[in-house]
Amino acid sequence: MSKKVKVKLISKGVRELLQSPEITESVRSACQAVEARAGSGYSFNVQKGKRRAVGRVYAFTDKAYRDNKRNNTLLKALHD
Repeated sequence: MSKKVKVKLISKGVRELLQSPEITESVRSACQAVEARAGSGYSFNVQKGKRRAVGRVYAFTDKAYRDNKRNNTLLKALHD
C-alpha cells in the first residue's frame, strides 16, 4: 500500500517563486510569442504584481484595436 503524502505550502515561499526572475522571464517569453502571432500593432508588458509576475498583451494601435475587436485576434493568438 502507498503512504499518503501531505504537502504544506509556505505562502512566502510560493510568492517568492511566483515573483522570481525565472518565472518573470517565462511570462515575458509567453507574451512575446502571443505578440508575434497577433501581428503588427500589438505590444506587451511584464511586471511584478503583489503576488506574482503579470504579463499583458494589448492592441497598441487603433487598427490593431479594431482588428482584435472584430476577429478576437489576441484570443486566437493565445491559443495557437
